[in-house]
Amino acid sequence: MVLVSRALPGELVRIDTLRTKKDLVRAAASDVVEPSENRVTPLCPYFGKCGGCQYQHATYSYQLEQKREILAEVLARVGKIAPPPAITIESGPEWNYRNRVQLHLEGKRIGFHAAGTHLVTAVDQCVVSSPKLNEAIAALRQMTHSQRWPGFLKSIELFTNEEEVQINVLDSGPRYLNKAFFEWCEKSIPGANNTALDYAAAGQTFRVSHKSFFQVNRFLIERLVDISLRTSTGRTAWDLYAGVGLFSTALAKRFEQVTAVEVARSAVADLECNLDRANVQARTLQTSVELFLSQQTSAPDFVIADPPRAGLGKDVVGHLVRLKPKVVVVVSCDAATMARDVAGLVTGGYRVDTMTMIDLFPHTAQLETVTKLVL
Repeated sequence: MVLVSRALPGELVRIDTLRTKKDLVRAAASDVVEPSENRVTPLCPYFGKCGGCQYQHATYSYQLEQKREILAEVLARVGKIAPPPAITIESGPEWNYRNRVQLHLEGKRIGFHAAGTHLVTAVDQCVVSSPKLNEAIAALRQMTHSQRWPGFLKSIELFTNEEEVQINVLDSGPRYLNKAFFEWCEKSIPGANNTALDYAAAGQTFRVSHKSFFQVNRFLIERLVDISLRTSTGRTAWDLYAGVGLFSTALAKRFEQVTAVEVARSAVADLECNLDRANVQARTLQTSVELFLSQQTSAPDFVIADPPRAGLGKDVVGHLVRLKPKVVVVVSCDAATMARDVAGLVTGGYRVDTMTMIDLFPHTAQLETVTKLVL
């Protein structure tokens, strides 16, 4: 099998072999002899060097259809289940959508990892990142020329609400960055010295602290909530992997009793703050989803689970099958783990009611899905 990056189905291309392993060859298109009608010129000058985007050489409408086909194939191959008759696609603006980005550094070079490596591709801007993030990238590039710049810094994360930018240090090696660094950044990047950011989305304002997760696509957050919850109402609901409460605050307006489960301490603190801001009530538990479910003997009317990339896993799926809540909604950012988890739920007696591919990451290979399962 030969896998060729930067080529589209039906094209005739010349390739460069990157690596070979047993019967699998990975290659990249070096020259397009006969292009597809769906090929376009990438907007980003770093495309093909930076490893962030994979699909900028294809029209956006074609990307969406290809992702739907990939999703159906993964369901069949990994989950061994037939895809639903219709997989709905939801999308938004394809450019400047990211509100969060990770930057890597080598001395004074700042940018993204080159595809398949840990080498840094220096960038001036990122066409899928928001205007405020691009302002911050430009400011940081300017700061790297100062003698004050910490050359040992290896990786940082920027998160923005388009008014302020939060800076999180992900890797500074064996050394420590003191408060003076963030105060210095604050002069060029408003918000850099704050430990939390206020983010308005889905009719609420959420506090998001340094170590807390929040959805990345600034245009589709409200649609994600609407698609995930739809018209669901009832007496009891669980929000598993609740984070800072994106779903919990909405659930608490629809259900009489809501339990939000989150293991990360900073996220739980934000969750409680955000429930209070929304003037709604929910029980919050700082514990793992696996432990919480193992202690339950009865099920709620509705469960939503938004796990990390690793998915629900065998234990969580097993507990849900044992407890049998009437409705389970799985929000997933990885097609393979989603297919595995959904297959486990289907084997346990559930059926897929609806599946929506919501394209939170245009121009990348990442697939976000919302799957509603019912008994």
